[in-house]
Formats: sequence, structure tokens, C-alpha cells
Amino acid sequence: MKFDITTLEGKSAGSVELSDEVFGLEPRADLLARMVRYQLAKRRAGTHKSKGRSEVDRTRKKIYKQKGTGGARHGAASAPQFRGGGKAFGPVVRDHGHDLPKKVRALALRHALSSKAKDAGIIIIDDVTLSEPKTKVLLGHFGKLDLSSALIIGGAEIDTNFGLAARSIPNVDVLPVQGINVYDILRRDKLVLTRAAVDALEARFK
Repeated sequence: MKFDITTLEGKSAGSVELSDEVFGLEPRADLLARMVRYQLAKRRAGTHKSKGRSEVDRTRKKIYKQKGTGGARHGAASAPQFRGGGKAFGPVVRDHGHDLPKKVRALALRHALSSKAKDAGIIIIDDVTLSEPKTKVLLGHFGKLDLSSALIIGGAEIDTNFGLAARSIPNVDVLPVQGINVYDILRRDKLVLTRAAVDALEARFK
């Protein structure tokens, strides 16, 4: 499929032919959902913790005699049913991540790219460079391109001035091509790819 290339100033810079193997697939919602779940689970800290009955600092002395009270036969005040006792089956520190085959992850990325292409959500820019790190200047460029919610993918390295100017703009993410991922693609309205990013992605999947 053919896409027009523009510049940051909104001027035409030619066109490029995108591979149907990367940008022309019929998007599968199940694959995208599995990948988003995989990414979000992997980034969870898993540091939640509550104390069990063996960890709370309470006396181990039997709280009252075994017989003759008419009550239950309790042994320690650290039992979960008492105020100040340990929590039964509480959360523990653990890793929430789970496995997803490498081929499935790669396929999900292609489907995410195809989804944006199908919804006319891809913009291809010649290059993302600025002469000075001015957010106001960059906002002016984004206004010409009608960008308010976007993931911008550059080449192997992001221009320093562009990265500094973009980092304080809400709903705009800037990543090198190595950092492209399904979750960030789907959470923004537009996907902005540089010519270098397109070449790198097509080379990666061939």
C-alpha cells in the first residue's frame, strides 16, 4: 500500500510503499488483547504484601483456658478472626508476568500496525529533528499535522532537541524504533513513523 510522506512543517516529501506483510493484515482483536494483557502484567510491581498469622507481633500464649468458657477453643491471638491478627490468604510479593511465545508477540505487533493503517491512523514523516528544544515550536508543528494524541517512532536514536521538546506534551510519546510496542500503539490515536522507522520495521519482519 502507498502512503504519502510529510515533513514536520506539513509539506509533502514524496511517498513510500508499505509492505502488506507488516501493514496490510486483517487485525485480530484476540491477539492484540493477549499482547496488551502480557505487557500490563509484566510491568506490575507485585510488591503488595500483608502479614499472615505467623508474621504478626502478638503473644503466642493461649488466650484463655481450653474448657469451661462455653466459647471456641482458641489458641493464639494472631488468628485471622481477631483484631490485630494476621490476614488469611492475603497478597504476597510475586511476579505477575506470564509467558507469551515470541512468534505471537511479533505477530501481535504486525496486527497493531495493520490496525492503525486500516483506521487511517498512520502518519509517515520524513524525519523528526529540531534545531532547538522548544516545546512551543513543536506544538505549532503538531497543530499543522493535527496531532493531539500520538506515538512518535523515530530511528535507532531520537533527536535530542525533539525529545526534550516533546517530553512535556501530554498524550504524546516518543520512542526509538526498538521500543515500539502494541500497548503504546493502541493507546494513542495516531502512530507517527519516520522513514527510518518504516525501513527498520520492514527489515525486522522480513
